[in-house]
Amino acid sequence: MVEVRFNMVRAGPHVSVQDAGRFGMLRYGVPASGPMDRLAHQAANLALGNPAGAAAIEISLGGLVLDCVAGAAMLAVTGGGFVVTVDDRRYGSWSVFPVHAGSRVTIRRGPWGSWAYLAISAMLETETWAGSAATHALSGLGGGKLSAGDVLIGAVSRVPGKPTALPCPVMARPRAHLRVVLGPQDRFFAPDTIDTFLGATFTLTDAYDRMGVRLRGPALMPDAALTMPSEPILRGSVQVAGDGVATVLLADHQTTGGYPKIATLLSCDLDGFAQLRPRAPVAFQAVTPAQALQISRHHATATARYLAGISRRAAAI
Repeated sequence: MVEVRFNMVRAGPHVSVQDAGRFGMLRYGVPASGPMDRLAHQAANLALGNPAGAAAIEISLGGLVLDCVAGAAMLAVTGGGFVVTVDDRRYGSWSVFPVHAGSRVTIRRGPWGSWAYLAISAMLETETWAGSAATHALSGLGGGKLSAGDVLIGAVSRVPGKPTALPCPVMARPRAHLRVVLGPQDRFFAPDTIDTFLGATFTLTDAYDRMGVRLRGPALMPDAALTMPSEPILRGSVQVAGDGVATVLLADHQTTGGYPKIATLLSCDLDGFAQLRPRAPVAFQAVTPAQALQISRHHATATARYLAGISRRAAAI
């Protein structure tokens, strides 16, 4: 196969290699990691004919600049509304386009979104840990964080073709109205505190990384001594510390914790939540477990339909 090579010119914080994630290992204390926006990550890969969970580059608001120094390939960018340029040509944030040796690709923050995904029509040569290239930010294990001077190499699976735009579905946009199931420790909060949680508007703070984001808003003081034993934690848990500050846990969340979880976000709202920027407002709406199941099934059907359409488009190019 033909090889393509990229040199990293500049990479912002939290720019890393991510595949679908490291599943089935939470019981061993190993976070799943993987993309902050799972739909966008899958769409970028499928747009090039790659497996949906293949390794791609996750890009933070700090952006990314890289040079293609050898070979040629197709690239796909999805996720937030970032600004993409190849040399002097500008592309939309959801697009597929060719690059050749000598091309410089610049991806920088645009009008909305916190994370973008760059997939390459190549099997990337990347480090793995526990069978996955997903990068755990705190340890750096997996494919790894990217910085200036790093080199990416891959065996090209698709020859360059014409640029094309990708449809950006409504469900890929930032989501400020979030559905939650109360618990599993809502019993530690007084009824009026639960009402405050569901009735107030919170904002995302700058204390935001791949592990989670702290919220600013009314204090949600637990109505019990914090003596509960540590127990498993899931992505989307709204964990409340002893000072009443809530944190929504994200892709690199710890596997256990002893603070009470007042609620858990529906998984289908997490991609949209991850695309919110610091200081964005959010509000929470409680749904029953039965309603959550129905909503999730509807979302799964819509997502599968959308991604199948992306795959058909890729096959036709």
